[in-house]
Amino acid sequence: MSCDRYGLRGRIVRFEQEMATYRAETNNVGLVVVFVRNYEVAYMQHWGELDEDQLIRVASISKTFTATGLMQLVEKGVLRTDMDASDLLGYRLRNPQYPDRVITLEMLMSHTSSVIARERYNDYAPGEGYQYCDYNYTLCGEILERASGEPFDTYIREHILRPMQIAGDFQSDSLDRSRLAHLYQWEDDHYECTDEWAYDARVSPASGMKISAKDLTRYMLMHMRHGLAANVVRILSDSLSREMQKPRSYQGAEHYGLGLLETEMFSPGTVLTGHSAGAYGMRGVMYFRADEGYGFIVLSNGSHDPQHDDENMVHFGTIRRMFDCFAGEE
Repeated sequence: MSCDRYGLRGRIVRFEQEMATYRAETNNVGLVVVFVRNYEVAYMQHWGELDEDQLIRVASISKTFTATGLMQLVEKGVLRTDMDASDLLGYRLRNPQYPDRVITLEMLMSHTSSVIARERYNDYAPGEGYQYCDYNYTLCGEILERASGEPFDTYIREHILRPMQIAGDFQSDSLDRSRLAHLYQWEDDHYECTDEWAYDARVSPASGMKISAKDLTRYMLMHMRHGLAANVVRILSDSLSREMQKPRSYQGAEHYGLGLLETEMFSPGTVLTGHSAGAYGMRGVMYFRADEGYGFIVLSNGSHDPQHDDENMVHFGTIRRMFDCFAGEE
């Protein structure tokens, strides 16, 4: 008689049957999925032209690395989240409609700054609204460089990736390019390879991390354990890790903290923490429940999503199926 009271084998069979149909429906090129249970990898699988060891640009999940680096500097006393971003950047950053309202580092990290692009601002006062914007994290990357005295990619490599023995990087030129996964964007009823743009030499604090699904899982587990990697290496203090996961904005479906957000979109009534991603045809999610010890990673390198709203794209469809099969009742 099987001792698997959780029924993992049956859940896997059900999930893989559903995914065979779903991948065919979306004309998926390649997909990697990971399910963590009890703070350990319970299931990892790949299909098509992508596997768990290939490096892939994880787009906006990159923001969590930038935020982690900034919080390390907060822990060291180099930064405070309530500091005026103007002082940290070395030039004035103000919404011209609210010239006397300070834009803080915390506002940039939580997308509540009112900044929407270089020299473009929202109508709301800094700290009183929310709009997700990559440029906030471009500025965060500048601040990390100035505050640490190290190039942005070097800092992330030396203070987050290397201590965790993770082979990833924001700088493509430092990586073994033979390990980079090809990315495909669906255009005019066919796939176009986007590697030329996705893996160029520019360093993007908002979207440029290249990492494997296997190593991204180790990174997610660090956040699930509130800053402790592999129960050995402390990357961030418990208290500051929890601060990252605490929402600053409650507008809409995304409740954004400091590089990490909360959402119930995958299962109403169940709050997951993490980040989603999409660029150059790549689609991905990294979401978890730290208090219950489970989490999900989905990475796709190409899919035809007939409906282009986020909720109908392959990474959201896959994580919903994962949640239903692995976190739901049998």
